[in-house]
Amino acid sequence: MKPTAAPLVLLPLLPAPPLAAQIPSPAPAPGEQLPVVRHVLDNGMTFLILPRRQAPTVSLVVHYPVGSVNEHLGNTGIAHVLEHMLFKGSREIGTTDPTLEAPLLAAADAAHDSLLAELARPRPDTARVRHLTEALDSFEDQAEVYAVPNEYARILSSAGGRGLNATTSYEATRYFIELPANRLELWFALESDRMRNPVLRGFHTELDVVYEERRTRLETSPGGIVQTALLATAFQVHPYGVPVIGHAADLEYMSRGQVTEYFRDYYGARNAVAAVVGDVDPDRVVAWAEEYFGAVPSGRPAPPVLAREPEQAGERRVTVEFDAEPRLMIGWRAVSGLHEDAPALQMLASLLTAGRSTRLYRRLVAGDRSAIHVSAYLGPAFAHPGLFMVNAVPRDPHTTHELELAIYQELGDIRSHPPDPAALTRIKNQISAGEFRRLSSSLQLGMQLAESEAMFGDWRETFRLSRRILEVTPEEVQRVAVKYLNAGSRTVATMVRKGGSP
Repeated sequence: MKPTAAPLVLLPLLPAPPLAAQIPSPAPAPGEQLPVVRHVLDNGMTFLILPRRQAPTVSLVVHYPVGSVNEHLGNTGIAHVLEHMLFKGSREIGTTDPTLEAPLLAAADAAHDSLLAELARPRPDTARVRHLTEALDSFEDQAEVYAVPNEYARILSSAGGRGLNATTSYEATRYFIELPANRLELWFALESDRMRNPVLRGFHTELDVVYEERRTRLETSPGGIVQTALLATAFQVHPYGVPVIGHAADLEYMSRGQVTEYFRDYYGARNAVAAVVGDVDPDRVVAWAEEYFGAVPSGRPAPPVLAREPEQAGERRVTVEFDAEPRLMIGWRAVSGLHEDAPALQMLASLLTAGRSTRLYRRLVAGDRSAIHVSAYLGPAFAHPGLFMVNAVPRDPHTTHELELAIYQELGDIRSHPPDPAALTRIKNQISAGEFRRLSSSLQLGMQLAESEAMFGDWRETFRLSRRILEVTPEEVQRVAVKYLNAGSRTVATMVRKGGSP
């Protein structure tokens, strides 16, 4: 089991326009009428319980609205590191002898803190650095003798658990699993235990795993490299410009104590939303929630995100060299998913690349075969103003310059003429089908319920918001293309081979 940092995309999570601009509300969508039982503990933890009798299983999600946007320079990547570390167990799970292990972990922490203090000096004492490094390694090796690797995962797996995993994104951290319904109380015992008493054992060994993940996702992945360059160039103030996995320098100096403190502060009960979807008795779930989670500390609100990106004064371009095929990414300054223009921008992205009949796919991939891939989306996350992005990979011998001009031509046509209403109808049919599929999956549904509750304080809200995209008109698509997709608000990132041309 290796947790991943890839965010789950639940589309469309789109806002309704201001009340004054709304047309009469249609009948509630099927999702809004789900028999969800909402129960809030005295410590602030929220449980959403949805009985579904299709199979004797239950899907479980714990969602924290804390992600990389809540970090700052010096602790970037801490949410993702914490995601990994919470699988290491607790005071009793993951160790053969907690009383012997604890002082060794404390000694390792003290050695690491002293090492950081020495490295921060203008002229570190190399002999002392070597001594402290050896002491740190020694204490961690001694503590490792008492560790039971993967015990948390093994217990759940032996009980029939499937899909145990977690994700970290810009705006959330979530943990999830599917279990047989008759083993549900086991999850309550284990999950509440790691919320109360986590032990981040094997810290620096796990940091090596995170380093390797960063290397494969960002440092050696062509797509990761060009996206990192685009976001860092487009966002010079806002934390969207920092990768979710963090800066390598921050990871290098991160301490177990720092991560533990971050968990105690921001991953308490008041920030946790648990979704329990499946073959369950709501009354029994509420009783277990009170029994097992009632004593979990409340914690503090997540650090607020106050950074605001200044106005962009003109086009920005960045070129990165890498030994891979050329790539192109274009990002126009846009809006958050909460903005009233977000549905039309989502529709525009779908009209460009969501299927073989869409404009950019038809022209670049199926038509002149100048590209092997093209995609468009509004991102990189939801809650703050982001970018309208187009990503394309040319097919040899075509160039990124050719693709860039073709993309601008297609967008220029939409800016001049509203798109065909029939094309919008096809996209809306796809969206409706996607909503139906999501309702049929207990795990996907649990993730949506928890995310909506954590973000809006109402599990129904994303069902309401998703209807807004079904109301988008061709004229709205044209309007947002004119409003946002301007040369002065765009950032262009191009990957070229070393010594080559785009």
